[in-house]
Amino acid sequence: MTRHPAPRRRRTVRRLLAPSAGMAAGLLVTGLLTAPAQAQSRADTSPSPSPSAAAPIGSTARTVGDARYAPGPCPKTPEPVEELEGARCGTLTVPENRARPNGRTIALGVAIVPAASGTPEPDPVVWLAGGPGDDAVGEARMAIDGGLNRDRDVIFMSQRGTYSADPTALCPNIDEFNARTVGLVYDAPSTERLHVEATKACRDQLAGRGLDLGAYNDTESAADYDDLRTALGIEQWNLYGISYGTHLALVSMRLHPEGLRSVGLDGILPPSRSGSAATWSSARQGIDSLFKACADQPACDKRYPDLPATFEKLVSDLEAEPVTTTVTLPGDDKPVKVVLDGGALVNWMTSATHVAPQVPAALDELANGKPQRIARQWASGKLSPAAVGRVAHGLVYGVFCSEWTPYETREQALEGGQEAFPSFPRSVQAQAPQLTFLRPDCDVWNVPPAAPSIRDATRGDIPTLALSGGFDSQTGADNGPYVARTLSKAKVVTVPYQPHVVIATSKCAQEIAVSFFDTPDAPNTECLKTLEPPAFEITP
Repeated sequence: MTRHPAPRRRRTVRRLLAPSAGMAAGLLVTGLLTAPAQAQSRADTSPSPSPSAAAPIGSTARTVGDARYAPGPCPKTPEPVEELEGARCGTLTVPENRARPNGRTIALGVAIVPAASGTPEPDPVVWLAGGPGDDAVGEARMAIDGGLNRDRDVIFMSQRGTYSADPTALCPNIDEFNARTVGLVYDAPSTERLHVEATKACRDQLAGRGLDLGAYNDTESAADYDDLRTALGIEQWNLYGISYGTHLALVSMRLHPEGLRSVGLDGILPPSRSGSAATWSSARQGIDSLFKACADQPACDKRYPDLPATFEKLVSDLEAEPVTTTVTLPGDDKPVKVVLDGGALVNWMTSATHVAPQVPAALDELANGKPQRIARQWASGKLSPAAVGRVAHGLVYGVFCSEWTPYETREQALEGGQEAFPSFPRSVQAQAPQLTFLRPDCDVWNVPPAAPSIRDATRGDIPTLALSGGFDSQTGADNGPYVARTLSKAKVVTVPYQPHVVIATSKCAQEIAVSFFDTPDAPNTECLKTLEPPAFEITP
């Protein structure tokens, strides 16, 4: 959810998907994704005694089946994370591929932030990171700032391949190529060729290190978390997933429901409808919602009339004749060349809902020959040092290239763009936002498709909070009602005027989430009545 250019309050929120100039889509290894095998519970085979009821979670070593948890140092993070001071930490060791029980094992970093309350509830909250490819441990600040540890311990575990896992599936060469793309025509065939070369180099590097690329997927990750729960001796816990983490949460609910007390979904990405067409639909919803908020304010509507028409004309004009400009970025006086074509503008807009008050003014400036604001925002994310070497591209492509593209044809993907934005040039419609060069990337990633059951809707009666932002153009708000159709105890909440991942930006969303874990059947949503639209920037 990073390849998105617009600045955000927190790094992981910035994207629905991992940062690639072309976010690949695709499917997973067939043999690994059979629900019956993954859904089976396992008995404790460890000679060690179960953890004492008085022992804090994560302070006791334990082996259950093929999984082993051992207390130890806290996982590495790119920068110090103050919220992890005082955390109980360790490592979960599991098979890389559960279809090969005698094969290699992988180690996943675990950090448990204690509840702020002196008398914590027995069922902790587990944070499922976004991406795919982000490391949950590095997102601890977002979760703790959101108040999730008020009454419960919060557990962070690195998903397989991510920054604090061993082995990692990082590919800095893709991140470095993404930085170069700011000076290239975004969706040109020449850019596609270079990006696919970077993707193949990533794949070759990971395979050369012995990674089983077909084992980096939702089914294995869901089993990792279930193994963690049993290894920690926890009877029940709660999940809170953001962005791609909601995708993993919904798979976990389907394959491993037995240990789940409740599930919070924030920025919802349902596996049963994920793909290019849904990405186009989400972009349309969030962008329309932002434009409507401007139109509803007389001053904004008067200064920036008919923003939808302005935006769509800019996309067509830039696709026909890209604009090249030069900008400088904060902290660096070196000029940066930026090329804006139609595809670049669409992808900027998909993330710019995170800076919604600026959007009408930025589009107006671009329409009047001043591209610098948008160019600076477009370049800043890709050229940030924080954009290199932190995302597990092996997990990105493991999910997309086994679970998504095999279940959506090229024609269906194109139709998604044509239905959402019929006026856009075909070259723009052919590259869904956040998923540029999806299919050619997956062609070179070359992992088998997941079993068709990966696309099944999640059904059941686990209490679920389906949270969305009204301005979310990365995972549209209609995904809340969509998942609730088959979840009998789902509460659908849309927080107006908020972008993707509302716990990061909305105090109201934080209050709702915390109250949900207190009373999953009746979260307190009273704060929604007090919310006001943003004050849009009005330029002379």
